[in-house]
Amino acid sequence: MVAKLTKGFWAKTANIILRNRILILFIIAGITVFLAMQWDNMRFSNSQANLLPDDHPVNLEYQHFLNQFGEEGNAVVFAIRDSALFTPENFNRWNKLSKQLGAFPEVDFVLSTDNLQELVKDTVEQKFVMQPLIKEIPSSAAQVDSIIQHLFNELPFYDNLIYNKESGTIRTVMYLDKDIVNTSVRKDFILKDLSHLINRFEQETGLDVHISGMPYVRTMNSQNIIDEIGKFILAALGVTSLIFFFFFRSFRATFISMCVVIIGVMWAFGILGLLQYEITVLTALIPPLIIVIGIPNCIFLINKYQQEVKKHGNQALSLQRVISKIGNATLMTNITTASGFATFIITDSKLLKEFGIVASINIIGIFILSLLIIPIVYSFLSLPKTRHLKHLNKKWIDAFVSWMENIVRNKRIAVYIVSICLLVVSIIGIYQIDISGSPIEDMPKKAEFFKDIRFFENEFDGIMPVEIVVDTKNPKGVMKPATLKRMDRLGEVVAEIPELSPSLSVVNLVKYSKQAFYNGIPKYYQLPTSQENTFIMDVARKSSDDGNLLKSFVDSTGQVARMTTYMRDVKTSRMEQIEERLLENINKIFPEERYTVYMTGSALLFLKGTKYLVKNLIMSLALAIGLIALFMAYLFRSFRMIVISLIPNLLPLIVTAGIMGFIGVPIKPSTILVFSIAFGISVDDTIHFLAKYRQELESKKWQIKKSVYAALRETGVSMFYTSIVLFFGFSVFVISNFGGTVALGALVSATLLFAMLANLILLPSLLLSLEKSIANKKTLKEPQIDILPQDEEND
Repeated sequence: MVAKLTKGFWAKTANIILRNRILILFIIAGITVFLAMQWDNMRFSNSQANLLPDDHPVNLEYQHFLNQFGEEGNAVVFAIRDSALFTPENFNRWNKLSKQLGAFPEVDFVLSTDNLQELVKDTVEQKFVMQPLIKEIPSSAAQVDSIIQHLFNELPFYDNLIYNKESGTIRTVMYLDKDIVNTSVRKDFILKDLSHLINRFEQETGLDVHISGMPYVRTMNSQNIIDEIGKFILAALGVTSLIFFFFFRSFRATFISMCVVIIGVMWAFGILGLLQYEITVLTALIPPLIIVIGIPNCIFLINKYQQEVKKHGNQALSLQRVISKIGNATLMTNITTASGFATFIITDSKLLKEFGIVASINIIGIFILSLLIIPIVYSFLSLPKTRHLKHLNKKWIDAFVSWMENIVRNKRIAVYIVSICLLVVSIIGIYQIDISGSPIEDMPKKAEFFKDIRFFENEFDGIMPVEIVVDTKNPKGVMKPATLKRMDRLGEVVAEIPELSPSLSVVNLVKYSKQAFYNGIPKYYQLPTSQENTFIMDVARKSSDDGNLLKSFVDSTGQVARMTTYMRDVKTSRMEQIEERLLENINKIFPEERYTVYMTGSALLFLKGTKYLVKNLIMSLALAIGLIALFMAYLFRSFRMIVISLIPNLLPLIVTAGIMGFIGVPIKPSTILVFSIAFGISVDDTIHFLAKYRQELESKKWQIKKSVYAALRETGVSMFYTSIVLFFGFSVFVISNFGGTVALGALVSATLLFAMLANLILLPSLLLSLEKSIANKKTLKEPQIDILPQDEEND
């Protein structure tokens, strides 16, 4: 009953489309213009991707920290490691650069040798005052050398902040206005004003300036994403059009298909603008994905049209059959593909949710476009010429199908042995997969800003901030000697960890105060003793400048303090070990009843977010498998058929995961997408094959062998065509500068290739081996939905 209703629906749909061709084209044009107008609303992401839901405890702690101390990642750092800097001309030009930076309204404060302040004791007023390090512009090499030696040897407070004594590297720290850090103003300032200023400095001095800091890194990384969107779209169009033309040898068919997917890309950008979603490293992949996924729709529709023309030469009947017979097939395969992406919608991650929504909407959109445009355009054109139909009889395709059929007929045991061996080896590989929570791992390794990240890791132990927040539970509790000593002990633990930079906190300022009290003698850079504390703190309280310095380290009530350290780019397992060691020492040093201490910062936030996404991956993949299983149950009403249909699609995922383990590709936000995307796409071949197999069972009176071989010969060509297009289409992501995008493209391509072979070899082998159990008319006598053409019955 359902089959008859469904069949009637598609026949009516075909009539409506072909009778309202002009109107439909105008509607498509209108929607395209409307969505093109939404491009103005597109925004590129200006903030670091937050992978955790807003109400996650780790996120709440981070937001609480930002409310107390402001944006943590607002520092841009500049460094030079070159002795030529210490000539009077270059040194004064370096100081002039910091003045120029400080003049911009986007800059809150610049800390450099130019304005470096030295804390000294005013013996008359009995208070601390800040005096400039450079009291007059140096005019000789001896003066510059005196300044540098004084800085390196007598001001340990600035060690690892302004200088690296061992290498002689000098650094300038520019703090951006916290209100613009996560806005487009930051991007414009860095790409235009800042870049121009640094380039001019380098040209005038011949010195190489290294630049880093999270605002700068995020800006340059986002610009790389923007630059790659166009590259991906052109590459996807180029590769898919070449493959399409190779298969069909028709400029007309290729041009029509390219028009369909280009409109699909325009819709994709328009929907991003309409929903006002930011373009991130994930949503930037959607336009080329639409091209790659849209071309197989065009292949199925045009291939069917040409088959019908070759049979009877009646254009009207051919177009009607394209829609009525292939429409349902492509709808079901696009729904399953969209389902693979839509599973991300149920996650609590905003980044993945937006990607899932836009991708699934656009996959259905490209299906509608191809189903409407291709038959309508062909209805206005003349019939395909004989040379355009030659591809339907290619001998090498027949040889490929015969090769697969021979394996299924004669080597099923070998197929099972190979499959089991792959399964066992892959499971071993899966246990070797690491999880990566590094926010800079996927960044382009050849980019200049990435090389600068490594430079600052070597010179100043990293750029990714990790914050330790100490709440004393009492106003002004931070400055108590007991609290300062505990923070100093924790600072010693931080200093012992090679992947972390020495911490910067109020403790450093108090040590500097003692040094100043003892007339700047470096050996007194330490915490005051119990006897010293009273009069040193008394002097400090009289010092207004000292109060301004405290703002960076202590909140306005004096109850909460921050300890800032910077982390190198390390593996997730090592990052977890560091976190565990710090927490263990925090619990020892700070009694829980007197202090509340927690760790936060963007580096830890990304680590927690990645681990959270892995859990969501399992959930979304399970949902995708469940949806496909439900569809198979609806189609066949047989639990055994559900199992048979899932095996050829799960095995490639397991093999891919095993390969990731063996070659060292970690689980991270980019590679997490591989499994749901590949499963949603690869299951299309299973649906095509099993639906055709079901039709053959009915027409061949439940003869399993004949039905399997007939289905293999019928669907093998189209499955091969679409799989090759998808393989090379996803391979275009390998040209990316981002490691995660390269891994995504390579892994999805490999998975889809495995899936094609599994569906063409393992799936029919399973059907043949279990033929006695399957060949039960009761389980298959009422097919639920007619999704593939029954040419034998209709022709």
